Amino acid sequence: MAEIELILPKMGESVAEATVTNWLKEEGEVVELDESVLEIATDKVDSEVPSTVEGVLIKRLYEEGDVVQVGAPFAIIQTDGDAPAAPTSAPAASITATESAPVAVADKSNSPAIESGDRFYSPLVKNMAKEEGIAQNELDGINGTGKDGRLTKDDLLAYIKTRGNAPASAPVAASPAPKAAPSKPAPEKKAAPMSLNAGDEIIEMDRMRKLIADHMVNSVRTSPHVTSYVEADMTNIVLWRNKIKDQFLKKEGQKITFTPIILEAIAKAIKDFPMINISVDGTNIIKKKDINLGMAAALPSGNLIVPVIKQADNLNLIGITRAVNDLGKRAKDNKLSPDEIAGGTFTFTNVGSFGNVMGAPIINQPQVAIMSAGIIQKKPAVIETPTGDVIGIRHKMFISLSYDHRVVDGMLGGSFLRRVGDYLENFDLNREIW
Repeated sequence: MAEIELILPKMGESVAEATVTNWLKEEGEVVELDESVLEIATDKVDSEVPSTVEGVLIKRLYEEGDVVQVGAPFAIIQTDGDAPAAPTSAPAASITATESAPVAVADKSNSPAIESGDRFYSPLVKNMAKEEGIAQNELDGINGTGKDGRLTKDDLLAYIKTRGNAPASAPVAASPAPKAAPSKPAPEKKAAPMSLNAGDEIIEMDRMRKLIADHMVNSVRTSPHVTSYVEADMTNIVLWRNKIKDQFLKKEGQKITFTPIILEAIAKAIKDFPMINISVDGTNIIKKKDINLGMAAALPSGNLIVPVIKQADNLNLIGITRAVNDLGKRAKDNKLSPDEIAGGTFTFTNVGSFGNVMGAPIINQPQVAIMSAGIIQKKPAVIETPTGDVIGIRHKMFISLSYDHRVVDGMLGGSFLRRVGDYLENFDLNREIW
C-alpha cells in the first residue's frame, strides 16, 4: 500500500489559488484514474480536478469553501503497490463552467498568511487594509473570528463599516510618547435603506456576480477612466465582407464577421502605439512584448468571459477569424481552458452586437485600455469627390476607448483610437484573402 498526495494543478497564468466548491468523492470511496475528485473555482473559471492515480480516497485535506494554493496537496489517495516518484507536473484541470474576466478570489482563513508579530494575515486582508489606509498597529487590534483568532475578510469589512464610530482596541504599546489628540474622524456615509414595494423580488447575487462586481469596483477605484470616441466609416469593409462571405464560408467552413477585421486593425494600431499595450505595477510601467487581444463574450447565462487571442499581430485575417470563431464557440460550450482566458494585454468588446450605438467600457485590470465598437448604421454623409462634395449613404460605426489616465494621456489614447479608425476606413475593397 502507498499513500499518494493529489496536487492542485496549475490552471493558467497568474492563477495562484482556487476555492473548493464541491467534493465529488467522499472519504473511503474508490477513485479511478482521471476521475474527477472535486470542483474548484478560481477568479477565471470553474473546474473539475481529476485524480492522477487510482485507489481509495482516505483523506480530504480541505473543506468546501477553503482556499487551496496551486501546487499544494488537497487529498490523499491510498493505492496498491509502492509510491511512485513525484510527478514533475500535474495535468491541467478540465473546465466545466466559465467565469468572468479576471477578478479577485474570495478570501478564506487558511489562505497563505503574512506574519505580523504573533498574528497572521492573508494577502487579501493585507491589501484591503492598505487600500483603506489602516496602519499595522490598528490592524493588529481588530478582533478576528477565524481559526486561532485570525482576521478574515468579513471581519475587516465589518470593522471598516464602523471604523469612524468604534475604533479597534489597539494592542498596548510600551511607554508611548506623548502625541497630539487625533482629530475627530469624519462620520462615515451610510447607504440609505432600500425601500421595497409590494411585489418586489430580492435576488441574492451568486458567487460569479459578486466576483464581477468586485472586479468592476476595483477597476474604477484603481484607474481614473477617460473615454475617447471616433466615428469610423465602415463602408469598404461592409462591401468587401458582403462580396467574400459566401466564398469564405464555402472555403473555410465558417463565417467571417466584423470582429476579426476590427481586431486586425487594433493589432496594427498597437504596433504603432506600443505604450497602449502596458500594465502598471506600483510606480513601474510594464511594456508588454506580446499583443494578446481579449474579446469580451456574452454567455447565454448573461455573464461575461474574455478569451484571449495570443500574439494576434502574428496572425493573418484568416487566422484571427478562426481564433475568434473557435474561442467564441467554446466559450458558449464552457470548454475554454484557463490559459485561454489569461494573459490578455488589451481588450475589445462589441456592444454593437446588442444594438448599442456606443459604449464606455470599464478597463479589464491590469490592462490600461479597452476598446468598444457600436452597431454599424447607414447614415447620410458628405463625400468629397474630384468634382465637389456630394451627399451619400455610408456605413458608420462609433468606436470608443476607455483608458487609464495615470499612464495614458489624451494624446496617446486619442491618437491610438484615431489610428484604429484610419485602418478601418482605409480597408482595401479589392483585398485578396487567399
